[in-house]
Amino acid sequence: MNNRVNILIVEDEAILAMALSDQLEDDGYCVVGVASNGRKALDLFQNNHVDLILCDITIKGEWDGIETIRHLFALRQAPVIYLTALSDRATIQRAKETLPAAYITKPFDTGQLRLAIEMAINNFSVRVLTPKLLSTHSVELAEPQSTAEKNGRDATRTGPVLKVEDALFVKQNYQFVKVLLAEILYLEADNIHTTIVTSTKKYAVRLSLSHLLERLQYDRMVRIHRSFVVNLDRIDSFSEHEVIIGTHSIPLGRNFKDEFMQHFPVC
Repeated sequence: MNNRVNILIVEDEAILAMALSDQLEDDGYCVVGVASNGRKALDLFQNNHVDLILCDITIKGEWDGIETIRHLFALRQAPVIYLTALSDRATIQRAKETLPAAYITKPFDTGQLRLAIEMAINNFSVRVLTPKLLSTHSVELAEPQSTAEKNGRDATRTGPVLKVEDALFVKQNYQFVKVLLAEILYLEADNIHTTIVTSTKKYAVRLSLSHLLERLQYDRMVRIHRSFVVNLDRIDSFSEHEVIIGTHSIPLGRNFKDEFMQHFPVC
């Protein structure tokens, strides 16, 4: 599974596009393609899952960058950051009509771009998913280690957590890592922290289990214990006392058993 944020670059300056692509890949992002014109951008957008668009305004072809974004948005919405040398009022007004996440004038530095990407994902989640977004206020890891870390299970320390469509974006350092909801095995509570467990990694976030479950709005996640929520689609077997997901044995609490069994109607 590609758990990186997928970025489409629309830029007709080959050297700049290559440098930008290399920088993004080094930062842990996945560049799904580079388009030098609007038609190519549309083709890449149609055939790839794109989480974020970086778009120059002055590009080759019949569409400029703003018109290109209009065509892409006719298919589906995605956060866009304009990268341009243009700063005249008319251009800025046209760009604003597409509700960009950021407008960065060239030349720009790495810090500017990293911050713009973080803000783009955050603001897009607010605009598209309100009120179903995961709160970004005070969603930080506390200093004490979670139970998962104490037990040597290497839970990854994270910052803010956002939900966009079928995925969570969990911040690690200066990038967001994408975690598909369908790939989550279970959630484990540890006081005010929750560990998100997938088949390959664990992410410990400073958010209570009840709060996280409420904000997920994902009906395949079911609470089976005061400290555990499981993904129904990832269950291998269960008994009166436990649920098995891969190599994980998760206790089935007595107070949650009846509600859990309702998801398995007798034929």
